Amino acid sequence: MIEIYSNVFVGDDTDAELVLKGTIDGYFILHAAKEPFHRQMVGYIGRGAPKDSPEYLYARRGNRMALNMVDANNPKFFSKEMIEAGLDFLEEGYKAGKKLFVHCNRGESRSPSVAMLFVFKRILNNGATFEEAEAEIKKIYPDYAPNDGIRGHLQQYWSEY
Repeated sequence: MIEIYSNVFVGDDTDAELVLKGTIDGYFILHAAKEPFHRQMVGYIGRGAPKDSPEYLYARRGNRMALNMVDANNPKFFSKEMIEAGLDFLEEGYKAGKKLFVHCNRGESRSPSVAMLFVFKRILNNGATFEEAEAEIKKIYPDYAPNDGIRGHLQQYWSEY
C-alpha cells in the first residue's frame, strides 16, 4: 500500500485484507474490482451481476464501495457512471477527513488509475492532461501498469471527468 497523496492510498488485495482485518473506521475503501468484492457485496452467483440490479455498476455499504469493474483490455468495458460514483464516494470520504484506500486485485491497473483520476480531477483540479497525470503517478506509484481498457477509457474521457 502506497500513499500517493495525503491520505490517499493505493494497493492490492493483500493490502485490502490487512486494512479490512484492522480498524476500518478511519477509512473509505473503494474496491475497484468485481472479484471478489462486488460479487460478495451484492451477493450474486454465476458469471455476472444481474444487469437489472440497481447495484449492477456499484454497491455501497457504509464506508465501503465495490465497483463491478473488470480489468478488460477494451475501453468499452468501463463505465463513466461507475467511475463517477467511485469518485463521488472518495470525495465524500476526503471531505470528511477520512483516509482513502483504493485497491484492485493486483494494484497495478484499475486502482492506481482511479486514484490518479481522483487526485488530479477532484483534489488538485489543476488542468493537468492525462499524460501529465500519468507521468506523475508513475513517479509516486511504480507499480502503475494500466491495461489498455482503463487507460484508453481515461484518455478518451479525461477532460469530461
